[in-house]
Amino acid sequence: MAPRPVKGQEPIKFGEDFELDLRAHRLSRGNRLLKVERIPLEILVLLIEHRGQTVSRDEIVATVWGKGVFLDTDNSIRGAIRKIRQVLKDDPEQPQFIQTVTGQGYRFIASLPGNQEEEGEAVPPGEGERRAKTPMQVEELRAGIPRARWLVLAVAAGVALLLVTYAIFLHRRTETTGSKIRSIAVLPMKNLSGDPTQEYLADGMTEEIIGRLSAIHDLRVISRTSVMRFKETQLSVPEIAKQLGVDAVVEGSVIRERSQIRVHAQLIRTASDEHFWSESYDRELRDVLALESDVAKSIVQKVDVTISGKERSRVVIARHVSPEVYESYLRGQFALNKATRHDVDESIRYFEQAINTDPKFAPAYVGLANAYDKLGGVFVGAPPRETHQKVISIAQKALELDPQLADAHVLLADAFRKQWKWTEAEEEYKRALELSPNSAAAHARFADWLVSKGRAGEAVEWANHARELDPLVPATNLAWILFQTRRYDEAARELRAALAVRSDDSLALWFLGFVLIAEGKSGDAIPVLEKAVSVSHGSPGVKGVLVRAYASAGQRKDALRVLDQLKRQRQTEFVPAAALVQAYVGLGDKEQALAWLEQAYKEQSNLLQWIKTESTFDPLRGDPRFTDLIHRVGLD
Repeated sequence: MAPRPVKGQEPIKFGEDFELDLRAHRLSRGNRLLKVERIPLEILVLLIEHRGQTVSRDEIVATVWGKGVFLDTDNSIRGAIRKIRQVLKDDPEQPQFIQTVTGQGYRFIASLPGNQEEEGEAVPPGEGERRAKTPMQVEELRAGIPRARWLVLAVAAGVALLLVTYAIFLHRRTETTGSKIRSIAVLPMKNLSGDPTQEYLADGMTEEIIGRLSAIHDLRVISRTSVMRFKETQLSVPEIAKQLGVDAVVEGSVIRERSQIRVHAQLIRTASDEHFWSESYDRELRDVLALESDVAKSIVQKVDVTISGKERSRVVIARHVSPEVYESYLRGQFALNKATRHDVDESIRYFEQAINTDPKFAPAYVGLANAYDKLGGVFVGAPPRETHQKVISIAQKALELDPQLADAHVLLADAFRKQWKWTEAEEEYKRALELSPNSAAAHARFADWLVSKGRAGEAVEWANHARELDPLVPATNLAWILFQTRRYDEAARELRAALAVRSDDSLALWFLGFVLIAEGKSGDAIPVLEKAVSVSHGSPGVKGVLVRAYASAGQRKDALRVLDQLKRQRQTEFVPAAALVQAYVGLGDKEQALAWLEQAYKEQSNLLQWIKTESTFDPLRGDPRFTDLIHRVGLD
């Protein structure tokens, strides 16, 4: 569709240094041209043309897309507005440019140089024409209406005004005391069994309810990773809600006595700290999935969210499962969330135990696929070629049993991405996002796919949207994308913020080491990476980057010492070739670096998905062997 014609051709300046060039159809800030997609730019032009007026969603659709076009208007417009705000650095809570008018549309509120209206004054549609009429013209209009009729109209207008005023009063009262719930957090359920070994049951119940609610398109649900930070917290519900940015929270408890389970849940509106629903459920443990379904259904009814038939089926789906199978599954999840090698191995045993007892219990396959995915990661350290194939076959089995499992689609997409099957990975990510549109994890993983393909701007947008969906989504996700797009200052800021919360976060420490080396601060990277080696229990992947930091900082003797450790370690256990690639790039040994890159290719190393973008490989670019490698992984 051709760009929509706009009024006037002079560039429009707003804010401190933004300029919208209508002739060239582009936005700049100072001397820097800003990247804005066509649709968001069209909407920005429309809002500026009607500065001070509320532009409805219908008006936006009709003007930008045209009438009669089938469109998911809420998502399309909301996404476009989000992109405009990202470019303008506009805070939706305290906007300087784009104001959301709840239930109506959007308004451009910044002043424009040379604008004839008073500062900040909104001009409703038709108001300009009314103001243009003189008192004489108004009298002339009145004269054309018989006096009696004029009085009737005046009385009717007065009544209408009173009704409108009362309606506005009711609307504002509803907004402050009972506004619609669009976002929710399920806080960690408390284990009231008096038995610490039953903690896995409470955590599992929390995770399953989150998973069911996440299927709803119009409800933003905070991830398990974020809510688990508030386990055993002393913070109040309003304080937690403020950090998570949600309208309501679910609190609950779990008690188990032999084969009986009782769950109590309550729903709290965070703006007023109002407990507006609570209920207790008693079931046999074999009916625990039906119990989770009942809790999720009750929450959906109370928050009064729009839900489609397909979404409802995913929320309420339940089947009988033996207590032994479900207990093995929950114990596997509990162990997996600790993520050391010992814990991952333990989780695999529990998941396999559940599958052997009930081969049709699909969630256990998802858990097992997730365990093998972690097993092939840099901190655990198993040959990725083996783990990738296991993840694929197990995830596909889960989807044979239940095609609606969004997490299985994400795991399958991740494994395809790491095998350089880019088209298959994209299809699986999109299917996962269709099934769970509010999944922060799916958005973050698709951002990885985008940046691997060199689509940096889109990758950052998707990573930022993951953060919008879940404010406490791990900062490492966005930081890694920013690092790959060479926005090092921003990446470092994200990682330091994460480390301020948890100073022993091995992944954040490792990523910060990458960033500092790329910034030319290898000396600063050394203590960060030394700590990362310690807290990751000597991860060879981290040691490889430490070699690079030592070498880049001129401490060659220390670099060779750690390299020798890696070589000896490789004789007795799996050490990924990627670790040696990092080491030899740092030492400036191009031949060895390329040789180990070839070995990494044979191992199907996770490193190679970043070969197109990562600055580590800059010294090797231009070599025909490196160019051929990019071609073989499908990224040329």
